[in-house]
Amino acid sequence: MKNLLLILSFVIVSGLTLVGCSDLSGEPPAAKTDSESSEPVDRTELKDQPTAKPKEKTASSTKITVYKSPTCGCCTSWESHLEDNGFVVSSNSTDKMTEIRQRFNVPRSLSSCHTAIIDGYVIEGHVPAADIKKLLSERPELVGLAAPGMPKDSPGMQPKDEEPKGYDVLSFDKNGNTDVFTSY
Repeated sequence: MKNLLLILSFVIVSGLTLVGCSDLSGEPPAAKTDSESSEPVDRTELKDQPTAKPKEKTASSTKITVYKSPTCGCCTSWESHLEDNGFVVSSNSTDKMTEIRQRFNVPRSLSSCHTAIIDGYVIEGHVPAADIKKLLSERPELVGLAAPGMPKDSPGMQPKDEEPKGYDVLSFDKNGNTDVFTSY
C-alpha cells in the first residue's frame, strides 16, 4: 500500500510539473532559424534597433544583462563592481561569445571578455559603472561603449575600489565608428 501511494504521488506531481511547464496556447512552437542559437538572449532590451534612441535624459534602467564565459573570473568581478554601483545584474554564462558579439554588432576590434546589454545599449568589456550611468543619462545615438581587450587597471581587473587608469573607454555607432568616451 505504501509503495502504491508513493507511485501515485509521483505520478500526480509529475503531471502537475508537466502542466506548469507546458505552453497551453495551442500554438506550435516557432521554428528556430539558422542564425538563432540555443543561448538565452534578452533581445527585448535592444528592441531590435541597432542604435538606442534618445529618451528623456535620465537613467531609466539599472538592469543589465551580462554574457560571459563560464570560467571567467574577471567578468564575475566586473559584475560585482556593477552591483556595488547599484546595477541589477542578470548573468548568463555561455561558450558562444563570438556569436553574442556578432548578434549585438560589436566590432571585432572592440571585443573583450564579456558583453552586456542595458536599456538598448551594448557594453563590451570592463567599462566602469560611472561611464554606463553617464551613457544612460545622456542617451547619445550610439550602439554602445567598449573597453577593448582586458585593461589591467579597469574594474574587474584591478583590486576592488581602485580608480580606473591607463586606458580609454570608446563609444561606437552602428557603422563601427569609434570615439573616446572617457580617458583614464
